[in-house]
Amino acid sequence: MEARLIEIEIKLSYAEDTLETLNQTVFRQQEQIDQLRMLVVRLTNQIQDLTPPERRESLDERPPHY
Repeated sequence: MEARLIEIEIKLSYAEDTLETLNQTVFRQQEQIDQLRMLVVRLTNQIQDLTPPERRESLDERPPHY
């Protein structure tokens, strides 16, 4: 009985460690996603700033085949 309890405690300890590792991974990935979203916004703004106004209007239009 005691060996079984020790085995369960060991498995629980591994599960807790795995959960913490996964939490840290998800947190870091969310930070990266947030940074990439900000970068996309900045790059989009830069492209719009470099594109002449008449060209921007045509980019917003849908092609006739839609």
